[in-house]
Amino acid sequence: MKCPYCNHEETQVIDSRDTENLETMRRRRECSKCKKRFTTYERVEEADIVVVKKDGKRERFERQKLINGILKACEKRQIPLEKIEKLVDAVESDLRKRDSVEVESKTIGRLAMRRLRTLDKVAFLRFASVYLEFEDIARFEEELDKLQKK
Repeated sequence: MKCPYCNHEETQVIDSRDTENLETMRRRRECSKCKKRFTTYERVEEADIVVVKKDGKRERFERQKLINGILKACEKRQIPLEKIEKLVDAVESDLRKRDSVEVESKTIGRLAMRRLRTLDKVAFLRFASVYLEFEDIARFEEELDKLQKK
């Protein structure tokens, strides 16, 4: 880190602490040449997640789209918004842990379904019926049978 006063490239961290929102690190530094002190702020730069759609198109991951889909599946169910947001947080966290910033839309759907299954089985079936594109009652019954066996 260059000193803003003398442009010397060697500085020493004197003190580090998190900011209130825990998203930024505040560091007090001292230049080893001129001995002046200054403050820097660091935060993690998160890479955008890129969703690869079925047709090959790519678009930025939009958290709100996933929330909207899950809200639709949870309609008229007694599921607090807080739980839905935690579910989406967990899915997004799983996506960020991957080696690649590109992820297929079907992967996002599978992650959401896996978490919905434990949250609410009816919401899971609703989400699955859209995500898996159930064509008929037989496919719906097949998924219901799987759900009952688990």
